[in-house]
Amino acid sequence: MATRVFISFDYDHDAFLRQALVGQSRLDDSPFEVHDWSIKEPSWDWKEKARQRIVRSDVVAVICGHHTHLATGVDVEIQLARQANIPYFLLAGYSAGVNMKPSAALPADKLYAWNWPNLKSLIGGSR
Repeated sequence: MATRVFISFDYDHDAFLRQALVGQSRLDDSPFEVHDWSIKEPSWDWKEKARQRIVRSDVVAVICGHHTHLATGVDVEIQLARQANIPYFLLAGYSAGVNMKPSAALPADKLYAWNWPNLKSLIGGSR
């Protein structure tokens, strides 16, 4: 069974990066799968919906872009992952410019380059 991945990302700026990661999950040699668990409509219970989806995942991939440090939803999802003991990793969304760590990231959280060997390794638990 493939590793189930929840993707956390800045919805306002980096939705296309999420689509790129979903596309990689569909490659023949992909060790992971992504379910469409994004919360598309704001609601009063979005945090509970996110929590339910995170706990059904094996790992959370946090895509970091230029504005991720301002994305409060990403911060909440990292905190939910920590509370549920679901591991997460930070993935640099862009090869150019500064990718910002979410405010909820720990100082020790490393920002990893987004490439296929790294992604496969991170999904497999190497961090």
